Amino acid sequence: MENALDYLPEFLLVSTLLTGVIWGMDVLVWRRRRRAAAAALEARTPITERDSDAFLISREELLREPVIMEWGGGFFPVLAVVLVLRSFVFEPFVIPSTSMVPTLEVGDYILVNKYTYGLRLPVFGTKVLDLGAPERGQVMVFFPPHVDRYYIKRVVGLPGELIQYRNKRLFINGDPVPLAVTGRVPQNDPVLLTLSEQLGEAEHAAHVYTGRRPLDGEWRVPEGHYFMMGDNRDNSADSRVWGFVPEANIVGRAVAVWMHKEPGFSLPSFARNGAIE
Repeated sequence: MENALDYLPEFLLVSTLLTGVIWGMDVLVWRRRRRAAAAALEARTPITERDSDAFLISREELLREPVIMEWGGGFFPVLAVVLVLRSFVFEPFVIPSTSMVPTLEVGDYILVNKYTYGLRLPVFGTKVLDLGAPERGQVMVFFPPHVDRYYIKRVVGLPGELIQYRNKRLFINGDPVPLAVTGRVPQNDPVLLTLSEQLGEAEHAAHVYTGRRPLDGEWRVPEGHYFMMGDNRDNSADSRVWGFVPEANIVGRAVAVWMHKEPGFSLPSFARNGAIE
């Protein structure tokens, strides 16, 4: 899944570290110096002159934060909160392609749960707390093995499983995945079929095109890896093309659509808001 904010984690981490250094220097060094200078001014100023404008202005100047704090360190608490929330709780994404239609459409703004599969260090991705593993049927954000960019697909195959895709039908360990045709476009001589597919506990919609050649094949999922597929089966470059997703490349579980906005100058819509099945 291409995302215009692919490098936001790195930018956010570096910005938080830089502003944190400035903020820390102010707390530990600069603020104490300002207060000491103000106290020295007060000590050498007679009591009768401490209400004068000249004294008050001079004292205010001595206590005033430097410009670097106003434009740097002052942002640290906000950036730190955003970094923690985005790294360990929820992260927003926008859907840029049609590979997950009809579940997710271009312009859907989604929330990704960052702790469902365990807590990971921002940018580095190192897992520091294991809280669970992906389950079949869940929609997951990850880094594919062939490019350093966010992708979003559905978990189809778990470690050790045999995945087969034949004639637009999915098989897991030799068993066909239950499905039903719920829509035909056009009705009489359909080009597009909408399927209702049962993957684990998730029942979801999928699209297949009758005239397109399917990406048939058979794959054995290695340990510590996952097999991912898009719901738009004939318009999705996924594990059938570029292989398996290692556990270390997991970002989080896509859980909800919170806004939709068409590309260009258009108002956002909230009609598609809801949980992602």
